[in-house]
Amino acid sequence: MKAAILNKSKIVIKEIVLPKVGKNEILIKMKACGICGSDLEKVFGSYGMKSSRIGHEPVGEIVKLGKAITDFKKGDRIFVHHHVPCYGCKFCNNGDYTMCEMYQRSNIEPCGLSEFILIPEWNVSRGGVAKIPDSIAYEQAALIEPVACCLRSIDKINMKKADNVTIFGAGPTGLMHLILLKCSGVSQIIVVDINDFRLDFAKKIDSTITTINVKGSDKDYLKKRLTSIVGKDGVDKSIICTSSISAFVQALETTRRGGTISLFGVPPKDNQSVIDLNMIYSKELKIIPSYATSEKEIHQAISLMENGIINLEPLITHKFSLVDSEKAFQCAHVANDSMKIIITTE
Repeated sequence: MKAAILNKSKIVIKEIVLPKVGKNEILIKMKACGICGSDLEKVFGSYGMKSSRIGHEPVGEIVKLGKAITDFKKGDRIFVHHHVPCYGCKFCNNGDYTMCEMYQRSNIEPCGLSEFILIPEWNVSRGGVAKIPDSIAYEQAALIEPVACCLRSIDKINMKKADNVTIFGAGPTGLMHLILLKCSGVSQIIVVDINDFRLDFAKKIDSTITTINVKGSDKDYLKKRLTSIVGKDGVDKSIICTSSISAFVQALETTRRGGTISLFGVPPKDNQSVIDLNMIYSKELKIIPSYATSEKEIHQAISLMENGIINLEPLITHKFSLVDSEKAFQCAHVANDSMKIIITTE
């Protein structure tokens, strides 16, 4: 079988032996898998987490399953969560599932960008597999995992309907945050980026939002614009959906006293900058990182999609075959005319 493997910052298609299926394991044929910002960071940046595998948003059809599996059958359409916690450690008992050692060690084999994917017993037995309703096409189902990540990000910052919110980064997850925030009924959303295509795309998703392009602007430009929109105190909440350190600094400067910042985008490893800690202290800013997601948000995402509460299809701008994975990553990296990119085996 073919798989896209990361080899020294290059994506190569390799022939890999089809894995054997144990009695408590499941083998699926991958139907669709999205490219995530963390995947791009692994290829083009400096990813700071443990895994270097690419592709962690796969969905597919069961083609073989172990004799001990009773909850699923051949032909089932399923979502696969690559990381699954133990539900018994100190982190899990405190609800910090993504900090569980086994969460960060667990994975699928060989990766999400593979013709066939083996789901290990650990993942199967701990809720890492979920059936996809027939009403959700595979390409849209490949967005379940990133939507779940966005749901967790929003939940962690205690969003209120009266809040005004700035989203830094109008990429796929930035716009997923936008779509979810509109469902929650927040009072005002401002989207900030340096890419006109993406800002225009955000406007097509929701014409009522305000978009601001800060490319080439002076350091006070954004603060002045936001002051004219929400007042001199600043925005209630900021969500950073980009790896840009300048976006983080801008969020510190433009979020109101006592406000909250979600650090959602993946910062490159060893990314350092001079930060005014006194500003964080004196403004009592709450900075809350949000890494990955858990099964709770996975099922919430599926429910929102199944019931037509959110429509994510407009976010998908490009589809590539597995053998063209390198082209797909280049397209996502340049981002001149792309939003969410899906890789398929069809």
